Amino acid sequence: MKGRKIRVIVAKPGLDGHDRGAKVVARALRDAGMEVIYTGLRQTPESIVETAIQEDADAIGVSILSGAHEHYFREIIRLLKEKNAEDIILFGGGVIPEGDIPGLTGMGVGAVFGPGTPTSTCIEWLEDKVREKRAAES
Repeated sequence: MKGRKIRVIVAKPGLDGHDRGAKVVARALRDAGMEVIYTGLRQTPESIVETAIQEDADAIGVSILSGAHEHYFREIIRLLKEKNAEDIILFGGGVIPEGDIPGLTGMGVGAVFGPGTPTSTCIEWLEDKVREKRAAES
């Protein structure tokens, strides 16, 4: 992509302490030429959204393995709306039941990438979404 590098926040909300997948995705995004800010473990929705705003992020990628995906995504979306930052693309991954994905995308999560998804799929999706977002803004 031409222009400013894509800026992505990769976050692990809640008490889940397993971040290997988040680190794999963060590294793949970085290797694809994106600027990645990994927030580390045990983040709150407030800290994730605040970091995204401060860093002028294009997107937030959330990794959830704890089963609390609906709560965290709903709260992040609420905070993005509250802070007038709804233009930040939100996507996720982790152990999220297939049956929960339509509800998540219906509430505003752009995509959910489950275990075993090639990182190239996530990269291509994100590049397309940022390209669309930037085209709409210009």
